[in-house]
Formats: sequence, structure tokens, C-alpha cells
Amino acid sequence: MIFGLMETGFPLFYWGNALMIAIALVLIYLAIAKEMEPLLLVPIGFGMILVNLPLGGMMDYEMMLKAPQAGTVVEVSTQEGKGFDKGGVICKLDSGEVVAPVFGRVDKLNVEQGQHVEKGQVIASILTMEQTDQAVLPSRPVGLLSRIFQFGVMWQILPPLMFLCLGALTDFGPMLANPKTLLLGAAAQFGVYLAFFMALFVGFSLPEAASIGIIGGAEGPTTIYVSSVLAPHIIGATAVACYSYMALVPIIIPPVIRLLTTKKERGIFMKPSMRKVSKLEKILFPLITAIIVILIVPTSAALMGCFMIGNLFKECGVTERLNKTAQTTFVDLITIFLTLAIGASMPAQNFLQSKTLLVLVLGVVSFAAAAGAGVLLAKFMNLFLKEKINPMIGGAGVSAVPMSARVVQVMGQKENPKNFLLMHAMGPNVAGAIGAAIAGGVFIGILG
Repeated sequence: MIFGLMETGFPLFYWGNALMIAIALVLIYLAIAKEMEPLLLVPIGFGMILVNLPLGGMMDYEMMLKAPQAGTVVEVSTQEGKGFDKGGVICKLDSGEVVAPVFGRVDKLNVEQGQHVEKGQVIASILTMEQTDQAVLPSRPVGLLSRIFQFGVMWQILPPLMFLCLGALTDFGPMLANPKTLLLGAAAQFGVYLAFFMALFVGFSLPEAASIGIIGGAEGPTTIYVSSVLAPHIIGATAVACYSYMALVPIIIPPVIRLLTTKKERGIFMKPSMRKVSKLEKILFPLITAIIVILIVPTSAALMGCFMIGNLFKECGVTERLNKTAQTTFVDLITIFLTLAIGASMPAQNFLQSKTLLVLVLGVVSFAAAAGAGVLLAKFMNLFLKEKINPMIGGAGVSAVPMSARVVQVMGQKENPKNFLLMHAMGPNVAGAIGAAIAGGVFIGILG
């Protein structure tokens, strides 16, 4: 008890916590040393560290454990302050055992040996970091980050607000200048549905499979939004997979493009000049898109509505203050809260499961398939087009704005130094963001 040493987290620290901290440090290293999505991976990594330091309480939820039947306590198996695994015995009654439905630790025991308890009486107050179905296992957030996670992510507030900021940062001009590229962004959603069916094949439930499939949309807020609605228990894995693979787009997309195209196809020249898009077109686009898409897929309203109002702030010309705020201060605040909360959703007990590895593998498949589908559709379109399009821009349909478009630009310059594909690739790039939001809405509409 000297200097409170018995109150430290060391007794509850185990190899899983150490491994998760090591993974977090790798993410932070990649963000700082390699500049891979630093605004995302630094707070995610630090959130992972915080939640894997026992007794910190940053991501704790309080849950009342009740007696499943009446009886007399014959043994208290887990004392106050002690940790337990999911299914661990908290106490034994003469009528049976009281087991924990989640992992965690005992905060306060309300019974003692020899005491008679009635069915439904609170046996203990326990603290857990596990996401639960509130209708079955109600809990309340008591930690700083668990409150942010509960009221920001689980209440589906932060992801749509992030979409508002993304709308303010997005220029739909290249897509409007060449509407054919909208089809390439739509084709990229093939990766979403391929991963969905593969996830079902390997044993995931429908809601879990939808949350995994949407990783292929390469939109972090969409992935988080869909997972929070359908499968919150795997939200850490899906979010980290999405953001990590967005950072790895320069590694994932080029091999897929090279596999599906010839050198001649990669060298197809596209005129750098594009049709000038009028201000009226740019103003009408978010208005018309919001109306049509939300009427067709009502459950996409939160994401699509915020995406389009953000873009209207940018294009209308009379809301410069709102646009500037959405592009700077507001997006930074949302990013801090959202990424810290996502990082904190990954305690070792939640993350180190066989399912997590499958999520990461299927996430890669989803990304690669999305890029491949865009490339193949571009090749198919070239069969009918007089003015050919470089099929590499189809690979930018994997949203990850604007990283995938930049990757296509670099590849295009290598194959044909005269090519400047960035603006052409931005068309399917931003179309992919719309497609991902629609796909997420479809999943929620069917399974939510």
C-alpha cells in the first residue's frame, strides 16, 4: 500500500495490453515518420494507448449485474477491484452461478456470503469497456472517452458532421465536367458488396458483414456510421482497417491497376483541359443530389444531407464564414473527438480476436476489388467511346479523397509524361464518396 502502489494498473496489465500499445506505437510512427494520414493515425494510436492502460477508466461503462434467480450466496468468487473475463463467475448462489456477460472488473459488490438475494436484485456494479446491445445489457458511460464515444459515435452525431466538413472540402467540378466518371465511382462499390458476401461466407452475421463491406468505400465516417448502427462491437477493427488502408492506398492500388491493364492502356492520353462547369451547375448539384438520393435511399439522409449542405456552403458564394469554419476549425475538432474515441474502442480484450484478423483481410479485399471494378468498367466503356479514357482513373473510384487520385496521377506521369490525370481521376474519386454514402444507407435500410 506504500504510496498507493496496490492501486496501480500493473496487476491488471497483461500481454494483450502490451501488444495493443505496440500496434498503437506503430501507427503513430507511420503517421509521424512516414506522414501517413497523421491527422487520423496519431489520435487513433494515442486513444489505443489510453484504453490499454488498466484502471485509467477513460473508456469505462458502468453496468449493474443482477441475479438471474433467487438464492443464497454461498461464495463470492470475484472481489472488488478484481478483473474478470467474459463468462467469469462473480459469485455462486445455492441455485446457480452468477456469471459476467462482459469482460471488465468489479467496481462494487452489493452482496456477501450467506446473504439471500431475490431474482433481479443487483449483485454488483461492474465496469467494462465492451460495447453491448443496450436493449439486452444496458450500461452507462462513466469515462471521458466512453462519453464521447457514446454520445458522439453511437448516437450517430460525429460521423455525419464529419461528412458536412468533407462536403465543404469537396469540388464536384471534375465529375460534373465529365459525368461518365460518375459510373466509375459507382462501379467501385462492387468491392463493398464483394466483401459483404465474403464476410457472410466466413461466418460473420449480416450486420457485421455490412460493416466490413463498407470499408471498401474508403470513407472513414461512412464506415464508422454504418458500424455504429449495425455492429458497434467491431467498430474499432472496421475503423482502423479503413483508415489504415486509406493511408496505404499508394501501396494497394498500383498493383491492382498494373494487373488489370496493359502498358499501352496505362499510357492513354487524356486532354488536360476539361469543360468549364458553371457556378449554377455547382449550386444545383448538391440540392438535386440530396433530394433524389434521399428520396430513393431515405436512410442515407444523415450522411448525404450533411455531405451536400457542406458542399452548398462551398459553392453558393454567400456562406464564406460557414464554409471556412467547416473546412478548418470545425473539421479539426470533429477529427480529434472522432479519432480519439475510435482509438479508445480498441482495448485488447475487444481487438485481439480471430474476427479482427478476418476484418483486416476482408478490408484489403474490399479495397482492391473496388479499385479493380473501376478499372474494368473503364476498359469496358472504352469499347464504345471514340475518345478513350485512361482506365487507371477507374481505380480512383476507391474514394480516399484525394489520395487515390494522386496515386493515379503519379502512375500516369510514369507511363506517359504528357499525361495529367489528376483532375480526370478526381471525378470518380468524389463519385466514390457519394457511392459509399449510398451503399451505407442501403445497408442500414435493409439491416438497421
